[in-house]
Amino acid sequence: MPALLEIEGLTSGYGPVAVLHEVGLRVEAGETVCVLGANGAGKSTLVNTIAGILRPRAGHVRLDGEDVSGLKPEALARKGLSLVRQGRSVFPFMTVEENLDMGGWLMADRARLAERREAIFSMFPVLKERRNQMAGAMSGGEQKMLEIGRSLVVPLKLLMLDEPSLGLSPKMRDLIFARIRDFNRSGLAVLLVEQNAFEALAISSRAYVLELGRIGLEGSSAELMSDRRVREHYLGA
Repeated sequence: MPALLEIEGLTSGYGPVAVLHEVGLRVEAGETVCVLGANGAGKSTLVNTIAGILRPRAGHVRLDGEDVSGLKPEALARKGLSLVRQGRSVFPFMTVEENLDMGGWLMADRARLAERREAIFSMFPVLKERRNQMAGAMSGGEQKMLEIGRSLVVPLKLLMLDEPSLGLSPKMRDLIFARIRDFNRSGLAVLLVEQNAFEALAISSRAYVLELGRIGLEGSSAELMSDRRVREHYLGA
């Protein structure tokens, strides 16, 4: 049976510059997989290519056994794949509730949309408290919760997160990682790109290390946690 996500021989980049070189990885249904790597290793290029923001130059992206290489983000969203990109992407002059409704643009059933919105409020209670507040007036951590919640309004097979803890306070970072654990327990597959290597390995089952656009290491998270190179370069040990 094919993996939920299979990447094979993926080469991608910007303009004439190739950043990824024949990358391969997989994510099984209900699994959390993390991708580690230094700045410039190609982590964001990887998830942007999978999500259809960048077109691959070579290789294949398969979702549930279907080749979806080069499909646009909206087509991939319809197939159950979503990416929460690095940085901030809320609609700042819209309320929290309006931002969540924007995440449900694929849903024709308004009652179902309201139901999904309430599920997000249960997941992130602070969003319910601020449902009528302008999103741009919230803290960075609260905006990140909103971005993740917005991506979950439409039922997903795979959620990709690009540096979700970047710039967050330790308290907010812990809350975000706790929610990722909850996603995994509920059966949602997660592909996590993260520089906080210790936390990423702690909540994932398997991991890959990107080095200059190529997979340098891969294995179970426990194996990589104890690998000397990972400990020296990413865990500060």
